[in-house]
Amino acid sequence: QVQVVESGGGLVQAGGSLRLSCAASGNTFSINIIGWYRQAPGTQRELVASIDGGNRRYYADSVKGRFTISRDKTKNTVYLEMDSLKPEDTAVYYCRADAVLDGYWGQGTQVTVSS
Repeated sequence: QVQVVESGGGLVQAGGSLRLSCAASGNTFSINIIGWYRQAPGTQRELVASIDGGNRRYYADSVKGRFTISRDKTKNTVYLEMDSLKPEDTAVYYCRADAVLDGYWGQGTQVTVSS
C-alpha cells in the first residue's frame, strides 16, 4: 500500500506562483512514476506533469515552460512548482503514485488563480 498526501494549494493572482507537494508513504519502493493531475469543474481529470524513477519528466503542452516537477527522494516527496499562473490553471490538483500493481490517489488540493 502507498499513501499520498498533497499540500500547498491556495489562492493566487494571475502571474503568481505556487508550489505543491506530494508526500508518499508506505511501500514507496514500489512506486514507478508519480504524476500531478488536475480537474476543473465540468471537465475530465487531466495529466499535468509526471516524473519517473529515472527522473524522466513529462509536461502537458498547456504548462510547458511554466510548471516544473521535481523530486526529493530522501523525503519521498514530489513537488510541482507553478509559475506564471493563469486563471485557466484553476482546478483541484491531485497527486497519483503508480506502483507495480496499483495506482494511488491523494485527496487533492485546490488551486485558484484570480484574474
